[in-house]
Amino acid sequence: MKWFNLNDQVNLLTIIGAIAIIVLTLVVCARLFALMKVKKEGGELSEASWDGIKEYNNAIPFGWAISFILLIVWALWYFLAGYPLNSYSQIGEYNEEVNAYNKAFEDKFASVTPEELKVMGAQVYFVQCATCHGLTADGMEGRAADLRAWGTEKAIEDSINKGSKGMEYPLGEMPAAMVDAEGAKAVAAFVAKEISAIGKTANENLVEAGRAQWATCATCHGEDGKGMDGSAPDLTMYGSGEFVVEVLNRGKAGSIGVMPNFADSGVLNSVQEKALGEYVKSLGE
Repeated sequence: MKWFNLNDQVNLLTIIGAIAIIVLTLVVCARLFALMKVKKEGGELSEASWDGIKEYNNAIPFGWAISFILLIVWALWYFLAGYPLNSYSQIGEYNEEVNAYNKAFEDKFASVTPEELKVMGAQVYFVQCATCHGLTADGMEGRAADLRAWGTEKAIEDSINKGSKGMEYPLGEMPAAMVDAEGAKAVAAFVAKEISAIGKTANENLVEAGRAQWATCATCHGEDGKGMDGSAPDLTMYGSGEFVVEVLNRGKAGSIGVMPNFADSGVLNSVQEKALGEYVKSLGE
C-alpha cells in the first residue's frame, strides 16, 4: 500500500488534515505555555459555585472561536466538495463489481448445454444447499425436504396428503388431506400427466378419477393449474427447473427453519439459479 499516495483524494485529504491538526496543536500548546508565565486571570465571577469555587464570566478565547468556525467550514467543504458523500461507497463499489461479474458470467454461459448446467448446478448445490438438504439431497432424516423425490408423482401425492407450506402466496398454505388417500393418488396422477411438466403417470387408470376431483384443487390453482396469476403456485411448471427457480426466488419455510429468498440476497445469478434447477430436477429422474 502507498501510504502517501497523493493521487488518492482520500489519502491527500487525510494527510492535510493530520498536518493541520499537528500544527494547530503545537501552536496552541506553545501559546498556552507562554501565557502561563505572564497571564493572570481576572474579571467578573459567575454566580454559580461548586464547593466555593467560581468560574470567570470570560468570553470564549478568540483562537477557540476561530478554530471552531474553521472546523465547521472544513466539515462543510469536506462533505460537499472535497469528498462528497455520494462520490464513493464501498457497498456501491462492491455491488458494481458483483453486477459486472454476473454480467460477464451470464454472457460466458449464455449458450450452456443442459449437461453443463447440471454440473454447474451440482457445484452450486454443494455450496448453498447441502448444509440443510444433505450431501445426497435426502433431507437429512426429515430435517429438510428430500430433493431426490422432488418433481415426481409421488411427491405430488405426499404434498396433497401432508399439505404444503412455506412459499408466500396470497392464498396462503395448502392444508393437508383435502381429499382422502385414494383421491390424493388419483389427483397426483392427473396433475403429473395433464398439468405438470412431468407429462406422464404410473397410474394411468386413475387420471380420470383425478380429473373429477381436481375441482377441489382448482379453487386455488385454477382450472388450468397456473395458480391464478400468482395467487398460488403454478403447477404447470412443477417438475421443471423453472419451478425450482420459483422456490429459490420466494424462499420456503420448513421444519429445520426458513430457506432464504435468494432473489433478494444476490447470492446466485440467473444462470446459477437455472443450473441449480436443472440439477435438482435430475435428482428425481
